[in-house]
Amino acid sequence: MHNVIVTGGSRGLGLGIATRLAAAGYGVIAVARSQSDELSAAIDAVGEAGTGALRFASFDLTDTDAIPAFVTDIRKSSGAIYGLVNNAGIGTSGLLANMHNSQIEGLIRLNTLAPIVLTKYVTRSMMIEGAGRVINIASIVASNGYSGLSVYSATKASLVGFTRSLAREMGKVGVTVNAIAPGFIDTDMTNGMDEDHHARLVRRSPLRRLTEVDDVARSIEFLLGEGGRSITGTVLTVDAGSTA
Repeated sequence: MHNVIVTGGSRGLGLGIATRLAAAGYGVIAVARSQSDELSAAIDAVGEAGTGALRFASFDLTDTDAIPAFVTDIRKSSGAIYGLVNNAGIGTSGLLANMHNSQIEGLIRLNTLAPIVLTKYVTRSMMIEGAGRVINIASIVASNGYSGLSVYSATKASLVGFTRSLAREMGKVGVTVNAIAPGFIDTDMTNGMDEDHHARLVRRSPLRRLTEVDDVARSIEFLLGEGGRSITGTVLTVDAGSTA
């Protein structure tokens, strides 16, 4: 059973990714600061289904100094790490001129620095095995932009550049590195929008809907599987056509 780490795996997109991968037969380690009720229910459901495996690992990714020991613990408890899905992130919005410096630093630390440092130590494990898959969750705002999301967009754009260059570094040892750029997703982040804002986003899509969590999760399942063996250094856009 291939082990896959999914960060931000306690709710929303991360939970959807973790449950789909577990159902597909992977051994999923869902990383988050705390275990949600939804994740607990998913762990029970996966256990009853008897397909893959799903477990929770508590960790605060902003504590980048503790990441090396955290990865070592996962390897000791679960074995080799085949996949890493860098999904954890915060979507703090606000005009740049009004954002406090601490908010800017927080976005960069969790959305950019943490996945880079985590990838550094996880890929060391992959290099030993001679195989592995890294998938970074970017966003369509990395290339299209969106008012009020300038800092968030910068963090997601940095993951795209990180993906393309790391793919060249890791290819020679059998590790693929890709990014997925979702559009606005029907999760807790969009549920807080007013109806007019939500309707405007839907109208932008040729498919007349927002991206769903499972759309992204299925794409990750594909990249982790045999279908993704020759795909590396790419950004897969999953946005119901809103940027077409």
